[in-house]
Amino acid sequence: MFRDYYYSRDTVSPQVSPTPAPYAQQASQMPYVASFNTAYAMIVAGPDYPSISGLVTFVDVPGGVRVCANITGLPAYKPATADKQPVGPFGFHIHEKGNCDVGNPAKPFETSGGHWNPTNQPHGNHAGDFPVLVASNGQAILCFITDRFRVSDVIGRSIMIHENPDDYRTQPAGNSGKRIACGVIQPWNQYQPYMQ
Repeated sequence: MFRDYYYSRDTVSPQVSPTPAPYAQQASQMPYVASFNTAYAMIVAGPDYPSISGLVTFVDVPGGVRVCANITGLPAYKPATADKQPVGPFGFHIHEKGNCDVGNPAKPFETSGGHWNPTNQPHGNHAGDFPVLVASNGQAILCFITDRFRVSDVIGRSIMIHENPDDYRTQPAGNSGKRIACGVIQPWNQYQPYMQ
């Protein structure tokens, strides 16, 4: 469903960082998309895995928000060892602030703040806690519906991908490790200049 509506391997090669135009051209051929409250985040890679790119979309639907992600360039899975966390599946969250400046390469994307948690819940029950991203040949495709927020609640925040899987227990962030990619959540209508 996600590919049908928002992302086409025919228009954006998985090896090339996606640009707004192909998504917008696709959306412009489906006028009903504009009738939904929608937002998107273009994923920016951190310094550890510079090939990561992709798109995350948010659409208000009856009963909640449909979140869809199509991410490429993710690193290969590495199992945990006695002294290291596994690489992948990848923690996937909404963070408080819409700032994806890399900043310190040793601790990238710290300016995005912590997990978005508007109701002050323990980790695992944050509104911004999402399922992990499971990659195959570097690509992860995921769609789900959440009733924890509406699209308007998350515009101006950020999407974060972490190097390690979220355990949904450890406080405050699930022991999901380094921040490896980030995207600022923006209203979909910012694509409109490309739709002509």
